[in-house]
Amino acid sequence: MNKKRILNSFNWLILCGSTFIVCLFLAVILWDIFSKGFSSLSWNFVSSFPTDGMTKGGILPALVGTVILTFITTLFAVPFGVACAIYLNEYARPSLLTNIIRASIRNLAGIPSIIYGLFGLALFVQALHLGTSILSAGLTLGLLSLPYIITTTEEALKRIPNSLREATLALGVTQVETIKDVVLPKALPGILTGVILTLSRAAGETAPILFTGVAFYINGVSTSANQEFMALPYHLYMLSTQHNAIELVRPLAYGTATILILLVFLLNFIAFYVRFKNRTQD
Repeated sequence: MNKKRILNSFNWLILCGSTFIVCLFLAVILWDIFSKGFSSLSWNFVSSFPTDGMTKGGILPALVGTVILTFITTLFAVPFGVACAIYLNEYARPSLLTNIIRASIRNLAGIPSIIYGLFGLALFVQALHLGTSILSAGLTLGLLSLPYIITTTEEALKRIPNSLREATLALGVTQVETIKDVVLPKALPGILTGVILTLSRAAGETAPILFTGVAFYINGVSTSANQEFMALPYHLYMLSTQHNAIELVRPLAYGTATILILLVFLLNFIAFYVRFKNRTQD
């Protein structure tokens, strides 16, 4: 008994120590970015266009491009991903085929994002002749997000007790009505949490949009689906590594990084709030 207690205490110390080290490094990184980025933040920074060879001005085109890109990703990935999860969990019978499908979905979630970028280039840009545009980039990010949305949605559906389904079916309610009126409302907080976390990850991706439509600079704000666009992740990448005056634009790079992190934090906070509200109601 004492050996088991000592082992549990030792494992707990390792867990706490590992967590502390990870949080420490995260805190150092965030402090470095925020301490150097907040000085660049202003209303003019988020509402104006880049000027003087990207060495002055703001990030409005990149911010708007990121929002539109995330919106297109949502329109493509969320309905299709939720529908696939509903089919796998509610309709598909256990079989070798469904096991292969689930394993394939989980394997797709582990593929490097640059592979999705190359696939988006081959499929959307070249094969479907959509060109390098915000639509091609959004659809590519949608493909990247699909495995995560399907997996999180299916896990949310699995947490709904089968007794609820059996009770409604026993009353003569159809399976479609059971899913629509009983299962989905109960699973909605978990589904929304997974979707928001997935979209927050997609909003910070650079590799999938690198070949499909993002540009270093455009004159104005992209409002058409067939136009190239600017995005915060790629804008930050170019300012940090490719600009011919890196030292001069470094404050703008830190400001862009701060805005991107705050955007991701906002989406994550919404996801945690949805989860907290769900637990409170339960």
